[in-house]
Amino acid sequence: MEKTFFSGQKKLGIIGGGQLGKMLLSTANQWDIYTKVLDPDSQAPARNTCNEFVQGSLLDFDNVYQFGKDCDVLTIEIEHVNTAALKKLEQEGKIVHPNPSSLETIQDKGTQKQFFEKHHLPTSNFQIFQNKQEIIDKINQGTLPFPFVQKTRKAGYDGRGVQIIHSIQEIDKLFEQESLIEDKVDILYEIAIICVRNKQGDIECFDPVLMDFHEEANMLDLLLYPAPIELFLIEKAKDLAKKLIELLDISGLLAVEFLIDTNQQIFINEVAPRPHNSGHQTIESCISSQYEQHIRGILNLPLGSTQLIVPSAMVNLLGAKGFSGNVYYEGIENCLSQEGIHIHIYGKKQTKPFRKMGHVTVTNKDIQQAKNTAIWVRQNLIVKSL
Repeated sequence: MEKTFFSGQKKLGIIGGGQLGKMLLSTANQWDIYTKVLDPDSQAPARNTCNEFVQGSLLDFDNVYQFGKDCDVLTIEIEHVNTAALKKLEQEGKIVHPNPSSLETIQDKGTQKQFFEKHHLPTSNFQIFQNKQEIIDKINQGTLPFPFVQKTRKAGYDGRGVQIIHSIQEIDKLFEQESLIEDKVDILYEIAIICVRNKQGDIECFDPVLMDFHEEANMLDLLLYPAPIELFLIEKAKDLAKKLIELLDISGLLAVEFLIDTNQQIFINEVAPRPHNSGHQTIESCISSQYEQHIRGILNLPLGSTQLIVPSAMVNLLGAKGFSGNVYYEGIENCLSQEGIHIHIYGKKQTKPFRKMGHVTVTNKDIQQAKNTAIWVRQNLIVKSL
């Protein structure tokens, strides 16, 4: 166990300084852990709350390698990083979580799906294509029925690189690059479970969240915690999440997104080996937040309790359509005047349509009341520009 990180000389390196990194630092700072952050943006949200900040590309080998040379443990807040540099650092004795080989598998949605298939884990049917023309050829042959889901193999996140193609009239929208095509699941529920593991092999799971996605932006819009779904589905999803974190040999967090169809069959959609948008509400709703659990996992400390304190609903604060520039939060005082509304602003000075600028968690013993209040917040707290 890494006891010497507490008010000690050891250094934790975090690759990525966005909002997830900023919230991860809240636990690190609470425990007086020395931190160093790498991010390409000089105004990254985490820049002011770490001990050292380095500006540089997360995809450049030299930037990542040089950043990590004086760190004792390295972790990520985004998957899109140079894994070759992480592998070299690991070979030189640095502790890297998640392990670079599993991270490489997860970075590519194609190899991620192949991993599920190899280990006989339930996932929707898929095919991998090199380019747009290959997909069109399959459509013309009558062997690729509509509707289907197209995902770029790499670099997709926050709704980017994912789309539903409903008919032949939409084929011009197809992504040009390598992608995978999935059968469109007739969705009853979309849920996510965050699992945590330390190097000793201890595992804990948070309860699942029920997710609702923004139709236009294709990113998380509203979640309920814990998910008000059938117990057998919760138990099955938790079992799959635990199996995945062991198979991938992950220390720290693994967020697992599931699709549940109208026949109550469960499919693994995607995984992310880091803090996740579906776990923000754990800050207020649980004894230990996802951020605390990630620190515990990567430093091989005893895992905290995932026990529920109070149910919650969460909404993302997305930049409003038609507004770009210096950010202004319209309606924030009305929200702050009400009990149980917890506002988190990420520190991004510039807004643009659908940019994640913050989130709001609403806590209430009655989850339906929490949902109603969260919907009210979404309608009344508007991210605009000056």
